[in-house]
Amino acid sequence: MDLNRRHLIGASTAGIAGALAMPVDAARAAPLTSLLGRDATQYGVRPGSSEDQTRALQRAIDEAARAQMPLALPPGVYRSGLLRLPNGAQLIGVRGATRLVFTGGASAIQSDGSDAIGLTGLTFDGGNIPLPPRRGLIHVLGSRDVRIADCEITNSGGSGIWLEQVAGEISGSIFTNIAVTAVVSFDARGLSVSRNTILGTNDNGIEILRTAIGDDGTLVADNRIEEIKAGPGGSGQYGNAINAFRAGNVIVRGNRIKNCDYSAVRGNSASNIHISGNSVSDVREVALYSEFAFEAAVIANNTVDGAAVGVSVCNFNEGGRIAVVQGNIIRNLIPKRPIGTAPDDDAGVGIYIEADSSVTGNVIENAPSYGIVAGWGKYLRDVAITGNVIRKALAGVGVSVVPGAGTALVNNNMISETPRGAVVGLDHARAVTSDLSAEGAQRFAQVVVGGNAVRR
Repeated sequence: MDLNRRHLIGASTAGIAGALAMPVDAARAAPLTSLLGRDATQYGVRPGSSEDQTRALQRAIDEAARAQMPLALPPGVYRSGLLRLPNGAQLIGVRGATRLVFTGGASAIQSDGSDAIGLTGLTFDGGNIPLPPRRGLIHVLGSRDVRIADCEITNSGGSGIWLEQVAGEISGSIFTNIAVTAVVSFDARGLSVSRNTILGTNDNGIEILRTAIGDDGTLVADNRIEEIKAGPGGSGQYGNAINAFRAGNVIVRGNRIKNCDYSAVRGNSASNIHISGNSVSDVREVALYSEFAFEAAVIANNTVDGAAVGVSVCNFNEGGRIAVVQGNIIRNLIPKRPIGTAPDDDAGVGIYIEADSSVTGNVIENAPSYGIVAGWGKYLRDVAITGNVIRKALAGVGVSVVPGAGTALVNNNMISETPRGAVVGLDHARAVTSDLSAEGAQRFAQVVVGGNAVRR
């Protein structure tokens, strides 16, 4: 090794050792190195100041982005209005200690067509200041390679994060007290929303939306979502933990969802949706929903404990068809009316299905109405119900038998403690036959019943 190189290595080692040996107060006062980025205080930004620092922060953001370096914000409170992120802007704070307090404007952070932007370790406090409609405290439009990680978004007077035509990821962040929806994405270009915590919103938890039906492919995984209200009311547009609308090929997996006014996962006109491995409790409508103009849904290996309906795959009249509902545990369902009227109600049902679908390997317990229902009037076609366990339901399986209804197979299920019958024929929600699994019962050509183990 030559002497010059040895000298450089020695100096570098000494510098590291010296930094490690610094007293804590001196280390905090030292300028941040180029490896961490530009120090925002070098641009006149003052943590803890009572003054609005929008202008100084914007200058620091622009200068650091121009130099293609991150901008580091030391611990403290920064009061600011709207800040715009140019290409390559990277803001880094100390998680839980760097706090940007919103003083007013359309949003706290906005990006229009900027790529490779990042927000890490920052808290954004919206101060409950109302935002204009269709705005987020963080508002990103037409951007690629967006990274929002380990941030906290709280007290937003609109949505938390609003995205349009964005590719990237939102991860490890915390959303609390959001006036509208925590994360809204329109027309994603390749998005992941994962490992976030959402506690308390007034509309929905996460919305994956498209302006027209088409491929989306957003991954929504491993989030914790609780306390979702249907503040504006409606019949299911609000109060959902995760809502996919017109968005094809969305994957919703491994989420923990609790206490929602409506659904845990609601897919509306969302083809090829995968809803798997989610843990759901205390939702007050359909827990897992695939509805309206969709083709293909997989709803598998979820647990639902407490809902009006466990799983619903419906709207064959609107083109909704093709599903696999497999391996779910659904229990402790709640009626919307007194239990005595439950057979004529659409609540208290474990699984509801209509067309070109397989329902297999599910366990359903404590359903005030039906364990499984196939068809709504004439809207029934090619449904197989096999290998399920149904316990403690008023009736086990209900199958539409009205004129025009299609074929259903009910075979090799274990059905017990269903006083109204193991398998009954339906006219819409109303039971119109005795137990079709009993010997000598009425037969319907389109309903194949056989091989079920029934314990009365």
